[in-house]
Amino acid sequence: MSSDRLIYLPLGGAGEVGMNAYVYGYGPPGEERLILVDLGVTFPDMDGAPGVDLIFPDIAWLEERRDRLEAIVITHAHEDHVGALGHLWSRLRAPVLCRPFTAIHARRKLDEAGQDERVVEICQPWPEMRRLGPFDIAFLPVSHSIPETSAIVIDTPSGRVVHSADFKIDLTPVVGEPFDRALWEEVAKPGVRALICDSTNVFSPEPGRSEASIAPEITKFVAAQEGMVIATTFASNVARVKSLAMAGEAAGRSVCLLGRAMRRMIEAAVEAGVLTDFPKVVSAEEAADIPRENLMLLVTGSQGERRAASAQLSRGKYLGLTAEEGDTFLFSSKTIPGNERGVLNVVNAYSELGVDVQDDAGGRYHVSGHANRPDLEEIHAIVNPAMVIPMHGEHRMLREHMKLAEENDRPSIVAVNGTMVDLSGNRPTVTDHIEAGRIYLDGTVQIGAMDGVIRDRLRMARDGHVTVTLIIDEDGTALGEPWCDTIGLPETGSSRAPLVEVIEEDLSQFVGRAKRKTLGDDETLEEELRRIVRKTSDTEIGKKPQVTVVISRLS
Repeated sequence: MSSDRLIYLPLGGAGEVGMNAYVYGYGPPGEERLILVDLGVTFPDMDGAPGVDLIFPDIAWLEERRDRLEAIVITHAHEDHVGALGHLWSRLRAPVLCRPFTAIHARRKLDEAGQDERVVEICQPWPEMRRLGPFDIAFLPVSHSIPETSAIVIDTPSGRVVHSADFKIDLTPVVGEPFDRALWEEVAKPGVRALICDSTNVFSPEPGRSEASIAPEITKFVAAQEGMVIATTFASNVARVKSLAMAGEAAGRSVCLLGRAMRRMIEAAVEAGVLTDFPKVVSAEEAADIPRENLMLLVTGSQGERRAASAQLSRGKYLGLTAEEGDTFLFSSKTIPGNERGVLNVVNAYSELGVDVQDDAGGRYHVSGHANRPDLEEIHAIVNPAMVIPMHGEHRMLREHMKLAEENDRPSIVAVNGTMVDLSGNRPTVTDHIEAGRIYLDGTVQIGAMDGVIRDRLRMARDGHVTVTLIIDEDGTALGEPWCDTIGLPETGSSRAPLVEVIEEDLSQFVGRAKRKTLGDDETLEEELRRIVRKTSDTEIGKKPQVTVVISRLS
């Protein structure tokens, strides 16, 4: 009997929505050859990661084993699947495999990061197979909210694995490939050991709706408006952008794309040949001369991003265009949990301008790109795997998906980030746990979750900050009195006196009484000064701020 094993290890995307990164391995324990499926990002919020630009999966475990990494396989071009490629590829240095539309985005990511875009290799869909060490892999077309999404078929000596990627069962997706049941049945026919499956919409009880089902509603809505129409959706949802543009064209309106991401997506879709009949668009300069009632703007920023076109337009003028009373704004999108505040800020800003805002009430103007519960049951039945491993979802989603699989006698397990699962036996078993943290892109620097930078920033945001400066003369005595500067603290406290003066008075009394031994020991002196600042501040304002002590010694 072979001692080789087949393993699955999520580094991101399992226990959360976003930041997808999944490792598969085959070979002797500890010597497996590896492939990585997806390398995505997640987006920070000010509550948990103030000032951070992007968040990546921690790939330290994989980097240590990169000599065993056969390839990085990208399922589709959403940021949470390909967004970290340019930032992290240099640490892995493996070939990147994807389909043509995704390759355009992958190459741009690498080029923008100064990496060699030639490492991206274009693959054709099933039945073309690529040999990667002990693996044979193929891209299996599936419908989603971005063109050329593919599940990954992974053949190993231990059997076939199907990694679903993000998917839905959509027979009329407007742009991209419809779900092909016969094709999936063909893939499943030899038998599938494990289905690693999207869990995002496991709590949605109704069958998923087709992208084509909302085009008539959008067309009807746009035709009924009198002023300028502004609409937003996910820039990557090329099918939705097309439906919106066609609705504008049908209403006799000129269509203008605003926002770099939206223009890039449409250009990439045309270049890859997945979009051939997009309505003619006008530039922002041309749009400025078109009567409002004859104009439709398609803008980025469906999630309330401050720098996106929708938010900038809501704050006044953007590229010479303005929103005014009598105009209409349409959200043809779902607000991702955590983005509600940003979206509401945009909604209220438009309201102040007199613009009517229409959200996705009742699902009339948006459908999800993920499989609902009945669709998950259908894909389980089609693939008929020996086991189901839920992925891409919060813990509650993974757990519910596990229950769904086990209700139909398919062994399952909840495997969150860092959980190594052995797929070789009759049931999935946890064989190891690794550290699967996060990497923060802070400006241009990557920092680890354990580096303390974000923790310190959160503490300063919560508590405020005081800097204390003290000069020690050559003879070891204080030269003058200590002084302090505050950031993020009120000017006065309970004593009604300026907070800085109260703190400095207490510090001065301490320094005046301090023995030469204390003044000569920087570590002891810093700790005492820090303690006094925190104690005085707590008495005055009920807060213990973060404190930096600067001791300068003259020599």
